[in-house]
Amino acid sequence: MVKRPDPAEISPAERRRLRVRSAILDAAERVFSRDGEDGLSIRRLADEIDYSPAAIYKYFGSKEELLEELKEAFFEKILDQVDEVMGGDRPFLERARACLVTYVRTALEKPHHYAAAFSGIPEAPHPRARTWSEFSAANKGQAFLHLVDLVCEGQETGAFRRDIDPVTAAKSAWASCHGLAMLMAHLPSFPSMIDEPDGPDRAAFLDIHADHILRGLRATGPAADPSSGDPRDG
Repeated sequence: MVKRPDPAEISPAERRRLRVRSAILDAAERVFSRDGEDGLSIRRLADEIDYSPAAIYKYFGSKEELLEELKEAFFEKILDQVDEVMGGDRPFLERARACLVTYVRTALEKPHHYAAAFSGIPEAPHPRARTWSEFSAANKGQAFLHLVDLVCEGQETGAFRRDIDPVTAAKSAWASCHGLAMLMAHLPSFPSMIDEPDGPDRAAFLDIHADHILRGLRATGPAADPSSGDPRDG
């Protein structure tokens, strides 16, 4: 795992630099949400926050670098939130559910930032090859490895099936959560699609969705560990 610096160890000058970078990224998110990726430019961003383009170029060398940093900033937030819910002594499946739910909730806190994190459709299957070490060093890779570690922990404790490759299982769980996050971001009324007075609200639906993912991974029979069981199981 990448060790992030302790805030107490950051110098005043570095804190000022980080504040300016954060202000630029916040403005980039606003411009992106309003004008889309094509409408985001260094000049338009400079107008948004009353900076000169030259001042922004001191922090970001290009629009592409800025977009990449915007994506990394979102996944850093994911890491912070997941680290918080995965700590403690709660039963494994409670922590696992919290991890899945937290991903979607964090995405929906700033849906435009989340959209920016997955902006653009590459023209080729692999437009920029990355080594595993490069991927795992990035916040996006760290967030994915958290999910892989979660699957591995479930297999080691007997809560999850051991016949599934952990990376493949993590990809499947992430794809499911990503799909729900995008659906809720684009359809703010979801899960309500018609007048459903007795239908679940968003929080309840997120729990149901996470339970479905976990049930697909659960071990059955004697291999399952009752001590890590789902408190909702009868």
